[in-house]
Amino acid sequence: MKWLIMFGKLATLGAWVMMGYNLLTPFDGNIGTLLKILLGVTVVMHSFQLGVFHLLFKKLLPLKASDYLQVFAFGVFALLEYRAIALAKFEAEARKG
Repeated sequence: MKWLIMFGKLATLGAWVMMGYNLLTPFDGNIGTLLKILLGVTVVMHSFQLGVFHLLFKKLLPLKASDYLQVFAFGVFALLEYRAIALAKFEAEARKG
């Protein structure tokens, strides 16, 4: 699972780089327009995931600004990572008590 998350984060980072580069130096034709639309959709979806992250994990884990930035940047791959952390914490507490 760790490899899947790392590969997903790398692919997401590549997508952010391509979409950001397209803002600075627009590609010709439809691909430039498509990348701008995808950037808008990505920002909206990752903002939604940020809200879900806050609602689900604020009670389970101590959250910092860097945690929110991770979720905004990497979306579902960061959510999967924090889910694994929360489950491990829950299992450790269940063993204690």
